[in-house]
Amino acid sequence: MKHSILLSLTISAFFSKAQFAPPAGQFGTTAIYKDSSIIINWATNCKVTRGWQDISNTSIGKTTVGDSASAIGYADGTNVVSLGDGGNAIVTFPSPIKNGVGFDFCVFENPFNDNFLELAFVEVSSDGVNFTRFPATSNTQTLTQIGPFDLTSDATQLNNLAGKYKANYGTPFDLQELQGTPGLDVNNITHVKIIDVVGNITNQFATYDKNNNVINDPWPTAFASGGFDLDAVGVIHQQPVGINELNPFKIAFTIYPNPFQNSISIISNTEIISEYKLIDELGTLLQQQKINANNFSLITENLPSGFYFIEAKSLSGNTFTQKVIKL
Repeated sequence: MKHSILLSLTISAFFSKAQFAPPAGQFGTTAIYKDSSIIINWATNCKVTRGWQDISNTSIGKTTVGDSASAIGYADGTNVVSLGDGGNAIVTFPSPIKNGVGFDFCVFENPFNDNFLELAFVEVSSDGVNFTRFPATSNTQTLTQIGPFDLTSDATQLNNLAGKYKANYGTPFDLQELQGTPGLDVNNITHVKIIDVVGNITNQFATYDKNNNVINDPWPTAFASGGFDLDAVGVIHQQPVGINELNPFKIAFTIYPNPFQNSISIISNTEIISEYKLIDELGTLLQQQKINANNFSLITENLPSGFYFIEAKSLSGNTFTQKVIKL
C-alpha cells in the first residue's frame, strides 16, 4: 500500500508539471507547420541586438551567425540568426497583426529534435516603444544545469516560450491573453520582440518565468551560433494590407515559385498578358513593363528579401494582384 501511494504521488506530480501542449505530431499539440495554410504573412523587417556567446565570459564575444535578413520571410529551418545570451530581435510586418479567433502569430526556431530546446520570451507592441511580454511558464527542473549538448524537458513543460517546438514547427501566440493591457492595442500589433532566455540557473544570470521560476535551457552555448536561433515569424491574423489581392481569374493565372529567390514567372493559360507591375510592401512601384505574351519571367536576384506584390493586366482588361515572398 505504501508503495502504491508513493507511485500515485509521483505520477500526480509528473502530470502536474506536464500540463501544456505536447511536441509536434502528437495529439493535442499546438505546433504550426511552416507550410500551414493558416499562415498568411511573414515578417518583412528585423532589427537584431546580439547577445554574448557566454554571458559569464564576455571576452569570447557575441554571436555572429546569420543577420537581420535571416529572420525575414518564410521559415526554412536552416537560415537563422543567432541571438546569443539575452540577445533580441524585433520584427515588423506589412500590416499589423490583430487579435482573431485562436492563435494570431507563430515564432520558428530550429531545434533538431523535440528535446533540445533553446527558448525565448516573446513581447508585442502597438507603438514600437512599449512592449508587453506573454506570460511564460517553465516547469523544467532547476536542480541541475542543462548543458550545451544535453536534452531538455519537452514541450509539455513549457508555455508561451518561443522554441518549444522543433525546426519547421512554429510556437503560436494568442493576443487574447494580453487583452486589456494598458497601452497595448491587440488589434494593431506592429512589432514583435523575441528575447533569448539565457538558461543559466544561477542567481547571477538566471531569467524567470511568470511564476518566478528559473528557466533552465542549454547553457553555455559558447559558439558563434549560441542562444536562440530565430528562423521566422509567421502571421495568422492581420489587418488588411491596403492592396486588393482578390483574383477572380486564379484558374487563368499562375505565379511560381512562391516564395521565390532569383526569378519568378507568371503563366496565363487563357489570357494574353499585356502589362505587369512589381510593387513593394510600401506601395512603391519597382518595375513596370508592357508585354504581349502568355508567360514571362522577372529576374529578381537583386531584390532584398521581403514581401512584394505582382500586378498583371491582360489584353481583355482583366487584372489581378498577388502577394509574393522573396527569400
